[in-house]
Amino acid sequence: MASLRLFASARSAGKVVEFGGKKYTVEEAKTGVFGDVDVAFFAAGGSVTRALAPDAVKAGCLVIDKSSHYRMDPDVPLVIPEINPEGLRTHKGIIANPNCSTAVTLMALWPLHRAFGLKRYFASTYQSVSGTGAEAIRELESQIQAHVKGGEIVKKVYPYQIAFNLIPQVDSFGPNGYTGEETKMMLESRKIMGLPDLKVSTTTVRVPVVRAHSISINAEFERPVSVEAAKAAVAAFPGAELVDEPAKRLYPTPLDYSRKVKCGVGRIRIDTAFDNGLALWVSGDNLWKGAALNAIQNAELMVCEGLLSRKGAR
Repeated sequence: MASLRLFASARSAGKVVEFGGKKYTVEEAKTGVFGDVDVAFFAAGGSVTRALAPDAVKAGCLVIDKSSHYRMDPDVPLVIPEINPEGLRTHKGIIANPNCSTAVTLMALWPLHRAFGLKRYFASTYQSVSGTGAEAIRELESQIQAHVKGGEIVKKVYPYQIAFNLIPQVDSFGPNGYTGEETKMMLESRKIMGLPDLKVSTTTVRVPVVRAHSISINAEFERPVSVEAAKAAVAAFPGAELVDEPAKRLYPTPLDYSRKVKCGVGRIRIDTAFDNGLALWVSGDNLWKGAALNAIQNAELMVCEGLLSRKGAR
C-alpha cells in the first residue's frame, strides 16, 4: 500500500503536517532514512541534495531532485516529460528537474522546434517573487501596504524595493555579466532539447507578481514559419494551451496561469528582425510546472510505463 513520509531539517522534525485529511509527522532528513522509500523528492537546495542523494541512491531509492546540483551532470538526465521522457529510462538513480524559467520557456518552444527546427532564441523573463520564497511574497505584500499607508518601505529580501518596481537581476552575476539564472536557461535548454549548439541569450527580471512566471521570446528557426502553423503546433502540444486572439485581447497572464497544469502561449507573430522568426509570449506557474508538478509528472510517467518498482515487490 502506498504511503507518504515527510522529511526536513532537525529543526522541523516532530512537526505535524495535515494533507488530504491525514496527519503526518515530519522526520529528520539524514543518512539511513531511505531504506524503505521508493521515491524521494528533494526540494531543499543543493547542499541537502549533495549530502543525502548518494545515500538514497545507495539504498535503492530513486531521487527526483529540484535543486540545480545535478542538472548539468552528464550522467544525470534533466527531464521535462513532455519533451525528453527517454531520460527516465536511462537514469542511474537520480533525475534532475529544470529551472522554473527554463521549464516554462520550453513549453512554448518545444512544439515550435518540432515544427520548424529551433536555431536560436532571445528571451526576457518576468519572474514572480514566489520564485525567491515565502519571505519574498511577504516583503512584496508589506511594501504595498506601506506604500498605501505612507509608511517606511523595508527591503530585506531584495536589494531594491520590489513593489511597483522591476529588478533586472535573478541570481548572482557571473564574470561574463550574465546571472546564474540566465546561464541556466541557456545550458538547460541545450541539454533538455538535445541541441548542444543552440544559441541562447536571456535577461531575467524579477517583477512585483506573486505567482507564475512569464517570458517574452524571439526565436529563429531553420525552416520557414507561419503564424497558422505555429498556433497549430502549440495547440497540439500536451504541455501548452494556446490563448491567442489579440483582437479580443486574449493572451496568457500570470494570474490566469497560477495553479494551472499547462502553460499558456500567445501573441504569436512573425518576428520582424529574424529570418524564419517568431515572437511569442508564455506564462506558467513557477511553483507547479516550474517545480513540484514537473517532478511529480516524471514519477507518474515512470509508474505508468513500469519503470518504477516498489521495494516490497522486488
